[in-house]
Amino acid sequence: MIMIKVKVAGRVYHVKAGMTISEILQQVDFTAEPDIVVAGVINNVLYDLDTLVNDHTQLDFLTIKDEIGNRIYRRSLFLLLAKAIYQLFPASKLSIEHSLSNGIYCELHKDKPLNQHDLGRIEKKMRDFIKADHKINSHDFSREQLISIFSQQGFSDKVRLLQQLAIKYPVYELDGFYDYFFYNMLPRTGLLDRFRLQYRMPGFIILYPQRNNPYSVPDFIDQPKLAKIFYEYEKWGEIINVADVSELNQLVNEGKYGDLIRISEALHEKKIAKIADQISNNLSDNRVILIAGPSSSGKTTFAQRLAIQLRVNGLIPVAISTDNYFVDREQTPLDPEGNYDFEALEAIDLDLFNQQLIQIIQGREVEMPIFDFQKGRRSARGKLLRIAENQPIIIEGIHSLNERLTEVIPAEHKYKIYISALTQLNLDRHNRIPTTDTRIIRRIVRDYYFRNNSAAMTINWWPSVRKGEERNIFPYQENADVMFNSALIYELAVLKNYCQPLLQQIETSERGFYQARRLLRILDCFVPIKDEADIPRTSIIKEFIGGSAFN
Repeated sequence: MIMIKVKVAGRVYHVKAGMTISEILQQVDFTAEPDIVVAGVINNVLYDLDTLVNDHTQLDFLTIKDEIGNRIYRRSLFLLLAKAIYQLFPASKLSIEHSLSNGIYCELHKDKPLNQHDLGRIEKKMRDFIKADHKINSHDFSREQLISIFSQQGFSDKVRLLQQLAIKYPVYELDGFYDYFFYNMLPRTGLLDRFRLQYRMPGFIILYPQRNNPYSVPDFIDQPKLAKIFYEYEKWGEIINVADVSELNQLVNEGKYGDLIRISEALHEKKIAKIADQISNNLSDNRVILIAGPSSSGKTTFAQRLAIQLRVNGLIPVAISTDNYFVDREQTPLDPEGNYDFEALEAIDLDLFNQQLIQIIQGREVEMPIFDFQKGRRSARGKLLRIAENQPIIIEGIHSLNERLTEVIPAEHKYKIYISALTQLNLDRHNRIPTTDTRIIRRIVRDYYFRNNSAAMTINWWPSVRKGEERNIFPYQENADVMFNSALIYELAVLKNYCQPLLQQIETSERGFYQARRLLRILDCFVPIKDEADIPRTSIIKEFIGGSAFN
C-alpha cells in the first residue's frame, strides 16, 4: 500500500494513493459539512470530486458557499434539467437564459406552450434521477466525435460553434445524454436534491441554494424591472439579428461586424437619450440624479454620455463625487476580517454630504471637500460650487440607490438609475455568459492598462468586490426608476484581444489559475474583432480598452 501526504487547511494527512477527492474529504477535518463540497482544487487546478489523487499534494475544497462552487452546483442542475426535458420532450429546445432574483430564468420551446403541468412532470423526472443516484461521467471526445454526438441530439447551436473554432471541452454524460457547461460537474445526481422549479410565463425559474444559505432553496422574489431590462436586451439581439456566439462569429468571419457595432452603439445612445428626456420633462421632480451599479458596469462613461444628452435638452448638469466625502482613514469602519471596509456606507461622512447637498439645492455657494487618497484624509478646502435653479445634480457611486445616502432629499426629487453589464448573448442554448464574467473580463483589462494591476491581482481581489456588491448594490437595484444595460453584444470579441494574453500569463502556481483557465475557455469561443475603427470614442467599451473621449 502506497501512502501519500495531502495538505488540507495547513494540516498534513497521510492517505492511501489512488483515493478520490470525495474519499479523502471523509478522512480530513474540514470546516464545512461534506455535503456542500462540490469540487477539489489541487495545486490551483480545479478537479471533479471523483478524481483520483496519486501524488503528494495541496488539496483545497470548493463548496456551494464559494461563487465558483455555487456555479458548479447549479450547472450540474442544468445537466439534470436538460436530461429530464430531453427524455420527456425530445423534440423541444431548452434555453437557459439569465439570472433573475434567486434563480435562473429558462424557456422551453416546443409544439405547445409550457404549462404548470409540464413543469411538474419535469421536476418529477429530475427527482426520479436524483433518487436513482445516477453517475455523471466525464468524457474526453475529439472535436469530430462531439459534432457527431451533438448532431444526433439536435444541438445545432453547439455544432455551429464547434465547426467554427478548433476548441474541445470536457463533456459530461448522464444516462446516455451528453452536454457541456464550461464547469466541473458533481459526480452523482443524488447530490442535487436542493432545487425547485417555478412557473413564470412564458418560461420558468430554476431555484437553487444561495451562497449564504446552502441548505435551503429560497423563495422566488419577483424583480420586474430587472426582468424588463433582460427582455429589452433580447429584443436588441433580434434587431441586430445575433442570437448566440456562433452567429456573432459568423459576422466577424465574414467581415460584416461594422453594422453590428454601429447598431449596438446606436441602441445605447437612443436609450440614454430617452432617459435624458424623462429627466428633462420632469426637472422639478428630478433634481438629483443618482447612478449606481456594480464594478466595471461603465458608470463613468454612462454618466458623461447622460450629461451630454441633458445638455442637448438645454440643461447644464453638475457632478458630485461621493469619493470626496470619505471619512478620514482611521475612522473608516472595519470588515469582519479587521480590514478597512471602504465600500461600507459608513465610510462616507453622511452628515456632511447631506448638509452640503441641501445647501447646493437651495442655491447657496458651497466649498466642496477633496479627499487625498494617498494620505487617507479629507481636506475641507476645495472647489467652490453654486448652481442655478434648473441645474440637475448627478451623483454616481455604489450607494446611490440606498435611501440612507440622500435621506434628506425627498424621494420625489430623486431620479435613480441602475446600470450593469447584463449579458444576454449566450454561448449556446445551455451555456449563458454570466454578467459577473463580462464584468471581471472588463476589469482585468482596465486594471492592467490603467491601474498597473496584473490579471492575477484582479482575480484575487474579485471575491471581496463581489461581497461588497452583494451587500451594498444588488439589494437596492429594484429601487431604480430606470435600468440601463451597458453590455454590448460584440464586446467580448474585442476584449478577447486584450484579456486573453493577460490570462495566459497566470501560472499554475498562482491562486487565480483555475479562474483564468475558466475565463480563457469562454474567450476561446469568440472569433476576435481585430479592427476597432468602427467603435466610437464615446463607447462604454473604450472606458476599459482605452481611447475614450471622456476623462
